[in-house]
Amino acid sequence: MFRLLQPVTEPYNSLLAQKLKTAMSSVRLSLKLFLLMLTLLALTACEAERRKTDAELGLTPAQAAGRRIYDVQCGGCHNAYSPRPLKGPSLQGLFKNPYLKNGMPANDERVQNIIVAGRAKMPAFGRALTPEQTERVLDYLHTL
Repeated sequence: MFRLLQPVTEPYNSLLAQKLKTAMSSVRLSLKLFLLMLTLLALTACEAERRKTDAELGLTPAQAAGRRIYDVQCGGCHNAYSPRPLKGPSLQGLFKNPYLKNGMPANDERVQNIIVAGRAKMPAFGRALTPEQTERVLDYLHTL
């Protein structure tokens, strides 16, 4: 009787071992992916810097006001202190070069026009910002 059951249990044990091996392989892969993501998170966190205060940046009251407007209206799409682009290009060093990344001159008139009227994928902010708020943002952009 034992001999009759042995061939039946042998394939079952083999199938069980195969499923266990597949499950362990999947667990190992998940663990490796988790460790990779954790490592990438740690590396990107190393680049994060404490946000400097207006005083530490030496901002005037007009520039500080522009920074607050920038944070609300522009900061979601444009980095101010990092060269990495977000949805739009970084604005770090915007007025330090004679030309914008799109080849247009880097001057108040051109940048103000882009803010007010928009350009390419950037929406217009002419209705969202008053002329004074736009001026404050320009004041702040000159500090980047």
